[in-house]
Amino acid sequence: MDQEVKNLLEENLRLSKENNELLLKIRSVQRWAQITRIFYWFIIIGVSVGAFYYIQPYLGNLLNVYTGGVSGINNVSDITKSFKDKQTEMQDLLKALSE
Repeated sequence: MDQEVKNLLEENLRLSKENNELLLKIRSVQRWAQITRIFYWFIIIGVSVGAFYYIQPYLGNLLNVYTGGVSGINNVSDITKSFKDKQTEMQDLLKALSE
C-alpha cells in the first residue's frame, strides 16, 4: 500500500474516533437535559397541585361568601349594613368618651 493512502486511512480512523467521542458526549448531554426537563416539569406541576390543595379551603369559603352560603350573611348588602352599624356604634362610643 502506498504511504500516502496509509496516512489518509490513519487520519480518517483518528477523525472517526474523535467524532464518535464527540457524538457520545452530545448524546450524554441530551440525556441529562431530558432528565432535568422532566424534573423541572414535575416540580412545576407538583407546586401547582400543592398550592391548589393548600388554597382550596380558602377558595371554597370565598365562593360560599360570594354565593351566600354562609349562615347569617345572605348577600353583600347585609355585610355593608353590618359595617355601617359598627361604624355608628364606634362614633357613638367616641362621642360618649369625648364628653
